Amino acid sequence: MGIAVAGMDFLSDRASMMREALQKSQTITDNVVSILGSFDSRLSALETAMRPTQIRTHAIRKAHENIDKSLKSAEVILAQFDLSRQAEAKILKGPHEDLEGYLGAIDQLRSNIRFFSSNKNFKNSEGVINHSNTLLAKAISKLEDEFKQRLNSYSKPIEPDRLFDGLPNSLRPSSGSPGNQGEPGGRGPSHNHSEHQNVDLETAVYTPPTLIPPRIIPLLHDLAKQMVRAGHNQQLLKIYKETRSLVLEESLRKLGVEKLGKDDVQKMQWEVLEAKIGNWIHFMRIAVKLLFAGERKVCDEMFEGFDSLSDQCFAEVTASSVSVLLSFGEAIARSKRSPEKLFVLLDMYEIMRELHSEIETIFKGKACNEIRESALGLTKRLAQTAQETFGDFEEAVEKDATKTAVLDGTVHPLTSYVINYVKFLFDYQSTLTQLFQEFETGDGKVSQLASVTMRIMQALQTNLDGKSKQYRDPALTHLFLMNNIHYMVRSVRRSEAKDLLGDDWVQIHRRIVQQHANQYKRNAWQKILQCLSIQGLTSSGGGSSVGDGGNSSGVSRALIKDRFKIFNMQFEELHQRQSQWTVPDTELRESLRLAVAEVLLPAYRSFLKRFGYILLIHKPIILSKTKILKNL
Repeated sequence: MGIAVAGMDFLSDRASMMREALQKSQTITDNVVSILGSFDSRLSALETAMRPTQIRTHAIRKAHENIDKSLKSAEVILAQFDLSRQAEAKILKGPHEDLEGYLGAIDQLRSNIRFFSSNKNFKNSEGVINHSNTLLAKAISKLEDEFKQRLNSYSKPIEPDRLFDGLPNSLRPSSGSPGNQGEPGGRGPSHNHSEHQNVDLETAVYTPPTLIPPRIIPLLHDLAKQMVRAGHNQQLLKIYKETRSLVLEESLRKLGVEKLGKDDVQKMQWEVLEAKIGNWIHFMRIAVKLLFAGERKVCDEMFEGFDSLSDQCFAEVTASSVSVLLSFGEAIARSKRSPEKLFVLLDMYEIMRELHSEIETIFKGKACNEIRESALGLTKRLAQTAQETFGDFEEAVEKDATKTAVLDGTVHPLTSYVINYVKFLFDYQSTLTQLFQEFETGDGKVSQLASVTMRIMQALQTNLDGKSKQYRDPALTHLFLMNNIHYMVRSVRRSEAKDLLGDDWVQIHRRIVQQHANQYKRNAWQKILQCLSIQGLTSSGGGSSVGDGGNSSGVSRALIKDRFKIFNMQFEELHQRQSQWTVPDTELRESLRLAVAEVLLPAYRSFLKRFGYILLIHKPIILSKTKILKNL
C-alpha cells in the first residue's frame, strides 16, 4: 500500500514539472512571435526605404544595355560604310584587273542596299541607298562592256577542218572539201545510195567542236548572272545575239553554205544543182550535229539557271543560219518537178528525218517553236514533192513520145532508164514506205509501193506497145517487144523488185515474152516455110513432070525449081534483113535460134528428101543446122 502511495507521489511530481515546462515554452513562443512581428515591420520599412535605390539601379542597368546596343549598331553601320567604300573603290577601278573582285564588289553593293533599305530609321539611309544604286548602275554598265569584250575575244569562226574532225570517218571528205559529196549525173540516177549506210550514220558518233574555251564559260556565266539580276536581260540577249550569230554564219560560210533561193535554183544546170544538193545534205549534218549542238551546249552552260533566257538566246543566234539552210531545201521542194529530182528529194527527205529527233532536242523550248515548225514543214514539203514527182514519173513513162527508134529491135533506152530508175527506188524502200505512210492509206505500206511499181511497169509496157507500132515489119515488132519485156523480167528477177512484185508478175510476163517470140517466128519464117510445102507442086498440064523413079508422081519439075529458087532468094533476103536485128541477151538469143532451127530444119530436110533427085538438075542451097544457126 505504501508502495502505491509512493508511486502516485512520483507521478504527481512529474506532471507538475511538465506543466511548468510547458508554461515556460509558451512564454518563450510568445516572446519569439513578438520579436518576429517587430522584424516584419522593420523589414517592410527597410524595403520601403530601399525601393528608390532599386529603381535607380535598374535604370542605370537599362541605360548600359541601350548604350551597348547602340554601340553595336554603330559598329555594324560603320562596317557597312567601310564595305561600301571598299566596293566603290573596286568598282571605280573597273573589271579588267580583277574581275572576280569586281563581281564581289557588286554583290557587296547589293548587300549594302538591302541593309540600308531595312534600316530606314537611320538618318542618312536614303542618301546611302541612292548613292549605292547610282554606283551599281555604273558597275552593271561596265559589266556589259566586259561581257561583250570577253565574248568577242573568245568567239571565233570554226574552220572546216575542225568540223570535219568531229564527223565519223565515213563522212570525212578525203580532199578536205564537202563538194565531193554530190556527184553529177545524166538522165538516170547517178549516186550510190545504201539504206544500210544510212543506218550506220544514224548510230555514228559525232563530236561537236569547242566553241568557247571551257575556262572562260564560268566567268561569262557570272557576268551574265549579274546582268540578269540587274534586269538587263534584253541587253544581254542583244550582245549575245550580235556576237554569236555572226560567228555562226561565218563558220557556215567557210564551210561552203550559200544563201540560195528558188530563182537561183531554177537557173542552175542539173549537174551543178545535184552537186549542191549533195553538199547541202552534208552541211545539214554538220550544222545540226556539230555547230548547233555546240552552240546549244554553250548557251546551256553560260545561262545555267535561266532556262528561258538560254532558249531565247539560242533561238536568236541560230535563226538566221537555220533560215539559210532551210530556204535552200524549200527552193528545191518548190522548184519545177522532174524525174531525176526524185532521188535527191528522197535524199533530202531522209536527212531531215534523220535529224528530226536532234532538232527537237537541240531546239527545245518555246522560243525555238518557229524553227522546229520550219524544219518539220520542210520535211513534209519534201515528202509531198517526192510523192508528186513519183506520180509525174509514172505519167511521163506512159506518155513518153521519144521519136528515137531502135532500128535493130533491141532494148529501148526508155526501158533501161525506167528499169534502172525502179532499181534505185528499191535502195530507198524504207524511205518510200515512210513517205507513203505519211500521205496514203491502204492495206499495208509495202503493198502501196508494190502497187506504184506495178503501175510504172504497166505504163512502160503500154508505151512500148505504142513504140512497137513504128516498125513496118511485124516480125521486128514482136522481136522488139520480146527484147524489152524480157529485159524487164530479167531485171526484176535479179533485184529486190521480185519480192515486191511477186512470182505471179514474173511468170505472167515470161509467158508474154514467149508469146512475142512465137509471133516473131510465125511472122518472120512462115513465108519461107511455105516454099518447103508440097502444096501447089502438082502439074496441071503442059510442063514436064516427075513420074516413075520418083516418089512424088505428078509433081512439076519447073515448080520445084522455082521453089528452090524462091527459097534461096527469100532466105538470103531474110538473112540480110535480120542480120541487122539484135537480141542482146545471150540466153534469149540462143533459145530463139534453136526454136527457129527446130521449125525450119525438119521442113527443109523433108522437102530435100522428097525432091532430092532434082539436085541433079538444080543445085539448091544445102542447109544444115549449123548454117541456119549462123545465119539467124
